[in-house]
Amino acid sequence: MKRLMSILCLGGMMSILPATAQEFKLGPEGYFQNQGVNVMGFDDIYPEGHQGGVSLIMHGHRIATNGDIRLEPTPGQWQPVPKQRKRDLDPVANTITARLSFPDSSRHLTGFNPMIYPDLAFNYTVTIKGEGGSVVVTVDLDRPIPQEFIGKVGFNLELFPGTLFGKPWIMDTQTGIFPQQANGPTRYEPANHSHTGNFNPEGKASAEMLADKGYSPIVADDIVSEPYAVGKRFTVRPDDPYSRYTIETKGSDLKLYDGRMNHNNGWFVVRSEVPAGKTKEAIRWVITPNVVKDWIYTPVVQTSQLGYHPNQPKVAVIELDKRDTRLQQPKLYKITPDGEKEVLAAAGQKWGQFLRYNYLKFDFSSIKEEGLYQVHYGDAVSSIFRIAKDVYDRGAWQPVLEYFLPVQMCHMRVNEKYRVWHDFCHMDDARMAPVNFNHIDGYAQGPSTLTKYNPGDVVPGLNIGGWHDAGDFDLRVESQAGEAYILALAYEAFHVDYDATAIDQHSRITEIHQPDGKPDMLQQVENGALTVIGGYRALGRLYRGIICNGLRQYVLLGDASAMTDNVAGNEDDRWVFTEDNPNRELTTAAQMAAASRVLKGFNDTLSVQALDCARSLFDVTKESAQTKATKVHAATELYLTTGDQQYKNYLLKEKDFIAQNIGRVGWFIGRAEKKMNDAGFSKAVRNALTGFRTELDKQGAETPYGIPYRPHIWGAGWDIQSFGYRHYFLHTAYPDIFGPEYVYNALNFVLGCHPGTNTASFASGVGTVSATVGYGLNRADWSYIPGGVVSGTALIRPDFPELLVFPYLWQQVEYVLGGGSSHYMFLVLAAQQLLSDK
Repeated sequence: MKRLMSILCLGGMMSILPATAQEFKLGPEGYFQNQGVNVMGFDDIYPEGHQGGVSLIMHGHRIATNGDIRLEPTPGQWQPVPKQRKRDLDPVANTITARLSFPDSSRHLTGFNPMIYPDLAFNYTVTIKGEGGSVVVTVDLDRPIPQEFIGKVGFNLELFPGTLFGKPWIMDTQTGIFPQQANGPTRYEPANHSHTGNFNPEGKASAEMLADKGYSPIVADDIVSEPYAVGKRFTVRPDDPYSRYTIETKGSDLKLYDGRMNHNNGWFVVRSEVPAGKTKEAIRWVITPNVVKDWIYTPVVQTSQLGYHPNQPKVAVIELDKRDTRLQQPKLYKITPDGEKEVLAAAGQKWGQFLRYNYLKFDFSSIKEEGLYQVHYGDAVSSIFRIAKDVYDRGAWQPVLEYFLPVQMCHMRVNEKYRVWHDFCHMDDARMAPVNFNHIDGYAQGPSTLTKYNPGDVVPGLNIGGWHDAGDFDLRVESQAGEAYILALAYEAFHVDYDATAIDQHSRITEIHQPDGKPDMLQQVENGALTVIGGYRALGRLYRGIICNGLRQYVLLGDASAMTDNVAGNEDDRWVFTEDNPNRELTTAAQMAAASRVLKGFNDTLSVQALDCARSLFDVTKESAQTKATKVHAATELYLTTGDQQYKNYLLKEKDFIAQNIGRVGWFIGRAEKKMNDAGFSKAVRNALTGFRTELDKQGAETPYGIPYRPHIWGAGWDIQSFGYRHYFLHTAYPDIFGPEYVYNALNFVLGCHPGTNTASFASGVGTVSATVGYGLNRADWSYIPGGVVSGTALIRPDFPELLVFPYLWQQVEYVLGGGSSHYMFLVLAAQQLLSDK
């Protein structure tokens, strides 16, 4: 018996020990693979968002990334990143080679996330080579690093902190535990900001203004944490065979830093500094991940976390390792008072490969009996979900109106019983922004304010209405008008008179879960129209946006009322930007025309003002080939609002353009086409839409989810919701051409039927498992705002879907206005309506 037990124990140990025959090989996907471990090299494009350089995926989880030369020990979002110039793969030599350089002059003091590059220029090559069970990373420079930058230039690897808190590490003979919070001591070192280069004469950002006073994240390299450890060989997670890897340096020391010391959203960093005078093999690391022999990705069963209406199509998607040949039979169980009861077993339909996985689909649409259910696939199970006629009737779309939109309201105090979400804020909005200036977050003021106001002037009438966008607290005109528009169309389509919140624009107090006898949806349309129309009437044109004037304010976490002192005319006031943007102006005209319709009889004065704004923008905005689609949009909504012949005539005149661009305009033209009652116009539109249906079907077939998934930087959830939202109008206007399936598919995707191991609902607080760590004003608390909808599963290039439980990854868990939550709410209401009609 003892001999048998010894054999069994030895067998178990062998299953998690490195196999000597295992090797890292460069595959056709463009990265190194060794069973369940992958090493990517410079295939991603977003290092400021922790996606780039050398990345390590171990047994289904990305654990380290951004292996590259950086100019700070713990860089943040605004620190310089290199320019990648070329990437070569050599399967024979088993290498990935990337050629890069500093600076990237196109990002110096300009654009979104403007960066301050120091007066330092050099080229370098990073070579990643698979050697047996290790990958060797070497860095060659084209010139030595100047003396004043010695210690500032090094090779960094960022370690994802979300799964490391409380976990061990070993550096040579030193040991430690990754801490929950950053711990001192700190140290000062020379700041790169003092050596600002002159690489972009067109850059309009001011280094002094970006740097701000006191702490500023753009120059936060002057204070860093002391390293937790220094040595030659570093082991992460020695306790866990699925996450254990070692880094061994063949040159300068390894240093373990905590990037959260100078950036709240920082990661742990392992770094080696480039030595003085060194060019060839200035850095040489040997990275050895532990490879668990014969590891196979655990199947993931993906369903809606909320559930399904009995009449709704119901399909579970099962995600499998592409090496997994052990196909099993999916089963559906009903959860009864006496336990589980199998109600359906059927062979899964093979869909094929998407990204790095194979997929099965399990259709259980035939099950209509109400109750609790769960899908099993071998040992893998879905979350428990409901099948019920009232599945969308409570706690589904309502949190968007009950929580998210009220919490995001600007120029208000927002209470929820004992809780204050935020106090009175931004009552000092706003001063006119400087001219010829590139602000953070992409705002750029031209050579004129385009108004009667001079830079620095207080612009009255801007301190009412609007919603804070995500955690940035800014008010972009497209998010404000766009949010009001989606809500207006939802009110028209679904006649939602839901009332759970008291909103008083005179006292500027919002009380969550305190009904006031007014439809919340109309009050929120009003809130969006107030800021857009207030700005239009004050400026004589639309504002581009209203945003804090410095980076220190921009990164504020917590109560919005702490951003300014609410006293107009001093240095802490937000700035208002203007622009000449015909597309944005015509889109806003369409949106305000729709808002005017639903506000009639609720706030008649604002309704009239919104319509006047829409008419004026339509009349004065210059038309061009680039603006024609948005002018068609404006004409459509103005015609629906007014019935005026001039807008009908414009649409009839543009019949050929509309038919040729039906993919862009078809979703909104249908409502006008029905009202116009012109046979020739109707025929042209219908013929074009029939062809467009073929294109939609191609897009829907791209993925096993019956919906296109094409993320760029941000997770594709917002785009998919918008896709389903637009499809609702196609289906309801032309049900003989377009079915409702894309509405349901988009909703299911958002509610949990999406790629990757994390099957949480993107809608916070909705469903069995949901995204309860979100990137909003609350992110420092690792909390969420109910009804907020996160950006969703992102793509780590080339083929790894990821949704981390981490509040600082805006491209995965950010809340937004002008879509996002309101599109999600629209989809739920659409499904509720379409299914109740069956």
